[in-house]
Amino acid sequence: MVGIYVDIKSRGTASAYVVAPFDVGKEALAKEGYRIISLQENARLRMQEGKDAFVSQNGNWVREGVVYVPNKGMFLTKNSPIMANAKQATDCHRKGQDFYLTAEQVEQSLADSVELIRENIPTNRFAENKITVYAFGEDAQKYGDFLKEAQITEMPVFLASIGDKAFARQMWFRGLDFGSELYGARGLIDGNWVRGVPDSAEGTAAKNSEVYSPAQISAVLKTKGLTGIERILIDGLR
Repeated sequence: MVGIYVDIKSRGTASAYVVAPFDVGKEALAKEGYRIISLQENARLRMQEGKDAFVSQNGNWVREGVVYVPNKGMFLTKNSPIMANAKQATDCHRKGQDFYLTAEQVEQSLADSVELIRENIPTNRFAENKITVYAFGEDAQKYGDFLKEAQITEMPVFLASIGDKAFARQMWFRGLDFGSELYGARGLIDGNWVRGVPDSAEGTAAKNSEVYSPAQISAVLKTKGLTGIERILIDGLR
């Protein structure tokens, strides 16, 4: 039986990880109500827990993938075909083969993607770089600043070579000891960390990030019989 380690509890974003091949880890996390973490969520966890935390010092799988397409390029995608075919893809690696893609899988993957290049990304320019903006969203420069404070001036991007047929690799997000490298060329059968967050985390994060106007706050306070304190509350939140 695969053991699940809940190393980050309810403060902020919670998380757990499994040490197992990708397909086994993904299934074990799902049974406990977790889904595989995204790059943006992973970056938020590292900022939340600090540079010396386990999640920051150690790499793990994320849900994004890398697709290698002949005569076109290498792409980071949020529609990783491996996520939908975890066992099939891991079995290919067990046989020493790549997980080759159909034309339809390539099209689906490229529909939400950004082209990757083998080039280190300066941490002081994460908000300007299309790769880090795609990977980390609105947290791009915050994460760049976090890495800079950890004495990391550039984030490496490591990629496999393009073959004569399209194939996919899952993205491995390396720890700070390796510069937080985006590593798009790792084997799925290695017994490494598959990290997850609760299925409800995405909705909770979205809800917690909502912004309310002074009029909305005043209206709610009136319904609760708390009139007269709205100005104090609003001024305190500014």
